[in-house]
Amino acid sequence: MSIESDALAEDGTARYQAGGDPALVDYYPAWLDNLADDVTVEGSMLDGTIHGAEAVRNVVVTIRTLYGDTQEFHFAGPWSENGWVEDYIARVEGRPLGCVVLVTRNAAGQTQHIVANYRPLSTVLHFSRLLGEQLTDTPYGKHFATSAD
Repeated sequence: MSIESDALAEDGTARYQAGGDPALVDYYPAWLDNLADDVTVEGSMLDGTIHGAEAVRNVVVTIRTLYGDTQEFHFAGPWSENGWVEDYIARVEGRPLGCVVLVTRNAAGQTQHIVANYRPLSTVLHFSRLLGEQLTDTPYGKHFATSAD
């Protein structure tokens, strides 16, 4: 079963500038509540991989706070036997941000690996710097851009 949106970008308009599907307004990523102890996350907003349920949860929750209430989903649904895909948009300090997330579950059904790919580049760099500032006092803050980058 998938949760699919009919909202598509207009001709020539980037998908990250198109509104989300109103039918998905109450969607919540349930995979976030079922992280494996050794879960990993990687993505275009960070260098390397962040390991462990506490670290991954902290990063994902911080990301969501930077969106405020602007996260809108185009699609959320299953991918392959053990996967889940999300396609959403958000705004970070007024800048448009699109994201495609691929979640892979382990044999126990727990979230094992998360890949988040963001666009456009200018917002990704700004977003990564903000995340670095928010997470600077954590062991994984070093994975994000700094103002010197």
